[in-house]
Amino acid sequence: MRFPSARRTTIGRTTTGSTTPYDVGLPVLRLVLGTIMAVHGTQKLAGWFDGPGLGPTGRFFEQAGYPAGETMAAIAGLTETLGGLGLILGLLTPLSAAAIVGVMINAVTVKWTGAVIGLEGVEFEALIIAAAVTLALTGPGRYALDRFLPVLRDHRPVYGVLALGLAVVLAAGVLLMRN
Repeated sequence: MRFPSARRTTIGRTTTGSTTPYDVGLPVLRLVLGTIMAVHGTQKLAGWFDGPGLGPTGRFFEQAGYPAGETMAAIAGLTETLGGLGLILGLLTPLSAAAIVGVMINAVTVKWTGAVIGLEGVEFEALIIAAAVTLALTGPGRYALDRFLPVLRDHRPVYGVLALGLAVVLAAGVLLMRN
């Protein structure tokens, strides 16, 4: 039995058009995470924001055991930049978030010394992964370009699960290339 005053909800959004906490909070998370990742990506690609640029980043990737350091640095930089911009815009949110997760899986693997907290810890990377997983599973909220895409208009958690599965498989493939 339905009550006239009850509102039906679909994954954090109401069908009556009123704004929910998800609609306000998720864009904040998208904006912050997306900006951080886009900045990190452009630091690698172009040396913006006091970043090292592609050459030094490529040498770092080679020292970390990746083949073709500059190519891998470009892939990581593009993934961070495009994933970050996608999150900012709320565009292809499950894939944008999964891109960030894939890069961060590699970052954790390279940085891992056994410490979680501290200068050599991976707490920052873990927080980025958790935020990206959250966005992949919950969707972007109401104020996002995904609302204009027929498939993503009504976000379903399965989209995030599939995107995250793809991220893990691709990250593992990249990790297998390391010496």
